[in-house]
Amino acid sequence: MADQLGSGAVAGVTTEGGQLSQASTEWTPPEPFHGRPVSWVAVSLIMAAFLIGGLALIFGPVWWLFWASAGLAAVGGLLALATHIFDDWY
Repeated sequence: MADQLGSGAVAGVTTEGGQLSQASTEWTPPEPFHGRPVSWVAVSLIMAAFLIGGLALIFGPVWWLFWASAGLAAVGGLLALATHIFDDWY
């Protein structure tokens, strides 16, 4: 079972070495950041392309639809790279 201290005190390492200190009530949660709309468009294009390409292979195979979806995935990937999608990380 986990260490449970019912008094609101948390175990911490202080200069005295392992004394209990009061829990801080000044914590505020970080603001949520869910990416830019262009990033969501790029990810949605890639996901739709994979879904369509997979369905084209299952129900056929319908090769023209598979290759069209592969092209759509490439366009989504290029859009993601061009808009610096990795900069959306907090």
